Amino acid sequence: MGKYDFTSRPNRLNQFTYKWQSSEKNPDLLQLWVADMDFLPVPEIKQAIIDYGQEHIFGYNYFKDSLYQSVIDWEKNEHGYEIKKEDISFIDGVVPAISVAIQAFTEKGDAVLINSPVYYPFARTIRLNDRKLVENSLLIKNGHFEIDFEQLEKDIVENQVKLYVFCSPHNPGGRVWSKVELQKIGQLCKKHGVILVSDEIHQDLALFGHTHHSFNTVDDSFKDFTLVLSSATKTFNIAGTKNSFVIIQNPTLRRKFQRVQLANNQHEVPTIGMITTETAFTYGKPWLEELKKVVEKNIDYLVDYFEKNTKIKVMKPEGTYLVWLDFSAYGIEQPQLDEKLQKEAKVVLNDGAHFGKEGKTFARLNVATPFETIKEASERIAKAFGK
Repeated sequence: MGKYDFTSRPNRLNQFTYKWQSSEKNPDLLQLWVADMDFLPVPEIKQAIIDYGQEHIFGYNYFKDSLYQSVIDWEKNEHGYEIKKEDISFIDGVVPAISVAIQAFTEKGDAVLINSPVYYPFARTIRLNDRKLVENSLLIKNGHFEIDFEQLEKDIVENQVKLYVFCSPHNPGGRVWSKVELQKIGQLCKKHGVILVSDEIHQDLALFGHTHHSFNTVDDSFKDFTLVLSSATKTFNIAGTKNSFVIIQNPTLRRKFQRVQLANNQHEVPTIGMITTETAFTYGKPWLEELKKVVEKNIDYLVDYFEKNTKIKVMKPEGTYLVWLDFSAYGIEQPQLDEKLQKEAKVVLNDGAHFGKEGKTFARLNVATPFETIKEASERIAKAFGK
């Protein structure tokens, strides 16, 4: 038994919790979709928020040196990435940072590339900013996603790609990219003058002995054209407190990014986000270590159970708490697949088609919930779909 409670499922109904909203009208539904964990929070984070409420007036705040230092220490200790205070820009979210990067480094009509299927706000953000979306399809090989590098270079050259929004670790596939793969991506960007935006929000959730390599640690020269985006929010389930950071080591790129950030008035984050981030990075490591064991147990159970009782192909993640499920053996596509999951199995997963055209026979399942919930959900899905 660990120090922390990962077995109690907190009641999240009628707390305006986005994840559990549809269960307020239909309590039978199990919610296993949006990347939000159903675990009790890190005790020190909860206490820091209570202390803030009791001791402070809720006015404007500045970014404390200790907040910067907590990010610097975390990156160095966890990912071997040495950065300075001036390399860091705080912003309220990784997705807003992608918008700022698109606006700062491309013009309307310019091509922006993503690897599809991928976290759906990538494509939405590119389209809504009137840029040309280039989707480079990932291949399923050896039970996981791989990049077709020949096609990737072709896509970059033929579309004159200016910006590449890369997801590392990958969502929804859970790939923790190898150093060799990252090296190849960096060399292509360097060769063709592409700016890389590396979304590393799941950096702390590498599992089963895999190691996350922050993009700029792979090769010093990559710092010239790369923005690394990350946050404590996914790692410690504090997304509602709103704070992320952007690491830009090239001063010219940093100035351009910060200018657009200021033009959009996105240079402030909520005080509560500053507090939760610093507290998480200062005190959260033991909680995270226990969390990863719980997530690995849930994944192993799911893989084994579906293999024995269904025709669902599970892409076992190397990182994240998100699992990509292939229902193609049942000859059913979205939106019927989503409907069957909700109406018959009474589980809510993410619709795979939202992640790209490659996802139409897939769904994404969030395992960051107590084991009993995973067990119940697995049984319901197996009963609805069968062998």
